[in-house]
Amino acid sequence: MLLGLSTLFCLGEPFSAALKRLDKISVDHIEVVDEGLHALNSRRISMLKKAVLERDISLSVHAPFADINIASTSPTIRYAIMKRLKKSIKLSAQLDPECWVFHPGIRSAISSSLRNLDWEINLKSTRELLREAERHGLKIAIENVPEPFPFLLKRVEEFESFYKALGIDGLNLGITFDVGHANINGQINEFIERIGNKVVNIHVHDNYGGSDSHLGIGFGNINWVEVINVIKKINYKGALVIESMNNVEESIRALRRLISE
Repeated sequence: MLLGLSTLFCLGEPFSAALKRLDKISVDHIEVVDEGLHALNSRRISMLKKAVLERDISLSVHAPFADINIASTSPTIRYAIMKRLKKSIKLSAQLDPECWVFHPGIRSAISSSLRNLDWEINLKSTRELLREAERHGLKIAIENVPEPFPFLLKRVEEFESFYKALGIDGLNLGITFDVGHANINGQINEFIERIGNKVVNIHVHDNYGGSDSHLGIGFGNINWVEVINVIKKINYKGALVIESMNNVEESIRALRRLISE
């Protein structure tokens, strides 16, 4: 397993300043968040290529997520969202990342009136993203998200239904397993045991099971020794991407110890 770090913790800093901070942090993998001040463009792509080459590290990209809902029931809004995500895929492909991570759709205010409409739109959008990713030779992965947010895919049984509905298209779609989110949903072990074969990317951060607080590793109630042991059982060889908002250095040290034990 590789020790990774998301740029989420420094998303409020200018992109050039964030890269300088990352230069001082020793990790094997970086996950770039294509959002806000760090939204990808040609100049930032060039800067990232240089940084990756100089450090000989691997990279993944987190898709835009602010105000993004791939299951939007408004055709106009959904068009704008998909355009933004497809742009992210095209730019990300230039970095040759391990994967591109995106969030599932969100239930709309009219879900109860238009039964299953947002579910079907979520499937349609996912298929569109898969086709776009294939055009650019990019592996993509959908992330499990936590309660109480009204996302369509939070629990393992929802993911199983989702993959069944995707059918053959689902063969090319990986999962980014977010440990902190699964802890809130009480399904860490269940996720790994039931659909661990689909996991291509893992996010790690801590919480106390009540809110998505993105604490440092060991600053919540997650049993990290047990989590790492369960992950090792599925022979996962990818990156463990730290998504802590604070205590980043402490999280790196803690995770490095856990991986080596």
